[in-house]
Formats: sequence, structure tokens, C-alpha cells
Amino acid sequence: MNKPKLSFWQIWNLSFGFLGVQIGYSLQNSNTSSIFQSLGADVSHLSYFWLAAPLAGMIIQPIIGMFSDGTWTRFGRRIPYILVGAVISTIALLLMPNCPVLLAFAPLAMGAFILLFMDLSFNVTMQPFRALVADMLDDSQKTQGYVVQTFLINLGAVVGAFLPLVMTWFGVSDEAVPGQVSKHIAYSYYAGGVILLLTVLVTAFKTKEYPPKEFAEYNGLPYDEAGNSGKTESGERKERQGFISLIRNMPKVMLQLGVTQFFSWAALFLMWTYLKPAITGTVTDSAGMILSEGATQTWVGVLNGIYPIPACIVSIFMSRIASRYGNKLTYALCLLFGALGFVSLSFIHNQYLMMLPMVCIGIAWAGILAMPYSILSRDVDARNMGAYMGIFNFTITIPQIVIGLTGGLIVKWLFGNEAIWMLGLAGIFMLLAAISVAFVGRGKTE
Repeated sequence: MNKPKLSFWQIWNLSFGFLGVQIGYSLQNSNTSSIFQSLGADVSHLSYFWLAAPLAGMIIQPIIGMFSDGTWTRFGRRIPYILVGAVISTIALLLMPNCPVLLAFAPLAMGAFILLFMDLSFNVTMQPFRALVADMLDDSQKTQGYVVQTFLINLGAVVGAFLPLVMTWFGVSDEAVPGQVSKHIAYSYYAGGVILLLTVLVTAFKTKEYPPKEFAEYNGLPYDEAGNSGKTESGERKERQGFISLIRNMPKVMLQLGVTQFFSWAALFLMWTYLKPAITGTVTDSAGMILSEGATQTWVGVLNGIYPIPACIVSIFMSRIASRYGNKLTYALCLLFGALGFVSLSFIHNQYLMMLPMVCIGIAWAGILAMPYSILSRDVDARNMGAYMGIFNFTITIPQIVIGLTGGLIVKWLFGNEAIWMLGLAGIFMLLAAISVAFVGRGKTE
């Protein structure tokens, strides 16, 4: 029994809330280092604060996925988690700029607590959105569903990154006052929190999830009167592979891709953590004048808003390019563009010329979001696809944790607190990622 065909706007509404979540996530990516530096954090300690995001993703996403799989309420299966996560995320966004007021004698500690609070809530909200598309759409519409979701994710990244700049256009000060969060950053967080909640409410009120019986019928699953699916006709629960068994039988290609993922995500994490301190005091305007610290932070937001744009454009054509030249070559070329971007970013000082390296990084970003999953899906048993995709998420979080733990030591002892060299290191990591693609085994079809 096929699921009903949904209209474009119904598909749009499924992921519309993700737009707001990504705006909040983009604000965090662009401004966390600046906020903690303004509160007194040393550049060698920044990576420790950034550990919150990967740790939260590693722990929360599998748990929320497991619980939402078994949740059946009158409000839906995924929507309750999306709503609760959105409310908490909004509160966290509103609180973050007020760390110096909330705990005046230890603003850094309060900021770290709120950041962890924010990352946990972002992950509670994001994880069900991925599953909601699969739940609601027929196989013939899933590709369209995820394309729309990807577009909204990148749109949210652009909006979140540019919000501080927009605030300055409305006359909000970008002055960086030690011990305080700049007003244009604070107002951006307030706006981002409101947008996040409103967009999620659109998804919650415009989406009606299938009840348990219909869900079982649409997916060809047995169903009993208790509302449980997944039983055999005799009523016995189907045996599922345990976590240890899944790890033991992991496809070899997953381990090979894990090496590529490690280097590529380590490079991205270095950019998110060190871009602002790396270019502060060196980035210049068109007249050759060095930008103020507040203006530099605003421009970091602009740069972070640049790379999702080419990522959107490249993703439209990527499937055609991969079908002609192969997944591995396409993936490697994308990563090489990223390596070029990071290395160029280390030497370019003009604020407008810095946009060019970000375009290269955007091409790499498009490849990182799409190609590993395309390659992996060819070698994974469809019955365990969800489980292995969850395990594969470790290849995203582990490199961020490793860099978070070691980044401070590297920038302090290897580079003498000169954060610009961390961008050069990111270029080396991305180059190693591109080279490692050559060692990824062929899938079932190439």
C-alpha cells in the first residue's frame, strides 16, 4: 500500500522548521568563538568550548531516534520531540547573550552551560526532522523531500550567518566591549530564537503524521492492536541485530570512508573554531584599513554565509557529474577545492577576496554532505540502513571531539597562539581527505 502523494507545499512544511533550527545553528557556528573571547576565554581554550556540539550529537541523536521510533501520541510520532526541542532551543538562544548578567562572577561558566544546553536542544529538534521526511513520503517523493530539506538547511545557514550584518544595517552597534556580548550579536540571537520557534510551529500545525495502523500498512509492517509494528504473524517480535553485531559486520567501505570523514570534518571544525581569531587584526577593507574587532566578527558571519550558497548550486548538478565521472572522483575533486580554499584563506587579507576561498570550501561542503552517503549506501544491507547511518554519524562527531581536545594544545605550542596557521592545518587535513578517497573500495556499482 503506497503512501498518499503530498503536494510541494506539504513537503515544504515537513522541513520548514529545519530552516529555523539551522538559523540558530548558524548563529552558534559564526559567533561562539567571538562570544567566549569577549567573556575572557583564551584562544588556546576555544576548542574546548566547541566540544559541546559533537558530544551532544553523538549522545542525543541515537537516543532521540530510538525513542521517537517507539512514540505514538495524538500529536504524532516525531512532532512532540521537535516541539519540545524547539522551545528549549529558543530559550537557550535568548539566554546566551546574557551570560554576563546571569552569572556576573563567572560568565564563561554560564556561557559553557548554556552552549551545552543549546547543543542538546538543537539535536533533540534536528534528529526527528530527518526521520519525519522518511515517515511521511512515498519512495517516489523522498528524493524531493530531502532536496527541499537540504535547500532549507543551507538557506537557514545563510540567514543565520548574515543576521548580525543585517542588524548593523538597522543601526545596531557592532562595538566589541570586553566582558559583554556585542549588541548586534545579541539582537541576532533574539531574532534567531523567535524565527526558530515560529518555523517549527508551522511544521507542527501543518503536518499530520500517520497513526500507527496506517503507518504499518504504508510500510508493509505487521501491526497488533496495541499499536506496535514489527511483529511476525505469529505475534513474536522480529529479532534485530544488536549494536555489537552491527559493528562486527560493518562494511569495509564504512571504515575506509571513516578516514576521509575524519580529515574533512576535522578541517571544518578548525574553520568554525578559529576563523574569527585567525583573521582578527589582519583582515582589511577595500582601502587597506584593518577592520575593527566588531566589524571583523560581522564579516566572519558573512564568510560563513557564503559557502552554503555554492553548496546549494553544486548539489543540483552533483548527481549528473557523479554519474558521468564516478562518485569517488567527484568526491575527491570537491575535497581538493576545499583544500585550496583553506590554504588560500590563510594568505588572503582583503575582506572581499576572502569570499573566493569560501566558494571553494562550499564546493567541498556539498561533496561532504552528499558523496559519502551515496558511496556507503551501495554496500549496506537495506534492512540495516538506518542503524548504519546512525553509526556512520560517529565519523562526523569523533574528529570534532579529537580536534576539540587537541586544538588548544596545537595552537598554543605548535603555532604560538597564531590562529591563522590553524586554517593552513585545515587545508592539509582536507588534502589528506581527498587523497584518502583513492583507498575507498568500490561499491556494488560505481
